[in-house]
Amino acid sequence: MTKIIFITGTDTGVGKTLFTALLLTHLRNVTPRTRVMKPFCTGDRGDVELFGTLLEGELPNDLINPFYFPEPVAPLLAARNLQVTVEFKEVLERIRLAQSGSDFLLIEGAGGLLSPLGEGYTAADLIQSLHCPVIVVARNRLGVINHVLLTVNMLALLGISHIKVVLMGCRDPDVSAPTNGWMLSELLGFGEVLSLPFFGEKADKVKAVKRNAKKSEKVLARTANFDTFSTAFDKPDELSLAVSSTQQSRASKSTCTDERTSWNVRGFEGGSKSRQKKLLTV
Repeated sequence: MTKIIFITGTDTGVGKTLFTALLLTHLRNVTPRTRVMKPFCTGDRGDVELFGTLLEGELPNDLINPFYFPEPVAPLLAARNLQVTVEFKEVLERIRLAQSGSDFLLIEGAGGLLSPLGEGYTAADLIQSLHCPVIVVARNRLGVINHVLLTVNMLALLGISHIKVVLMGCRDPDVSAPTNGWMLSELLGFGEVLSLPFFGEKADKVKAVKRNAKKSEKVLARTANFDTFSTAFDKPDELSLAVSSTQQSRASKSTCTDERTSWNVRGFEGGSKSRQKKLLTV
């Protein structure tokens, strides 16, 4: 059975694509039948071209990235502006096509966990449907603790428990950089938070990716080890950072409404099917 890892970020531009390329290169050295997808892409398509080169033509670009929109905005908005609708089932079908014949499949999300991908679904819905581990990628700088905690706690509330966190280095690290990793590890309460250094301005070039994947093979090997993904959120009483029961009760009853749509937190509990007709605006 194909092992799937979903790679999401705390924001756009945090190094998610570079990390995915590094992990892809490492895994292909160990398990040649490793593939990668980025189902949604907007704006520049250089990420897709990089993946295609690293895959050496094993998948066409239109399968690596089946839903592309040239306007550099959230995929949902880009699709609406072109009067296009991408159904949730279509995304899953393309993922299954890429998965066929693979031992490993890496899936890179677009933007953050709750960035709207299509009508009524986000990356969180894909993760729930795929039942796969998640790697949260974040930039190692001031503010990252809050961003990671928000993302991980959202995953926990969705019942997604197999999680790892990777911090990507900055060109000019600030005073928080040396301590962000161990602080997050302590607050999250589930093992180590992995870190990669800043690899330079041209780190996304093919030769640089292959060179740096070799340099970072120990960290990348730990990142891809399925046996070491956190299971700290399998039971409610093991949540080190989850919202208190009182807050959860309040949240499950709360409803936000505007002229376009309404949604409530209870919808998160039922997975993607219960949200197909609801639009989560972020």
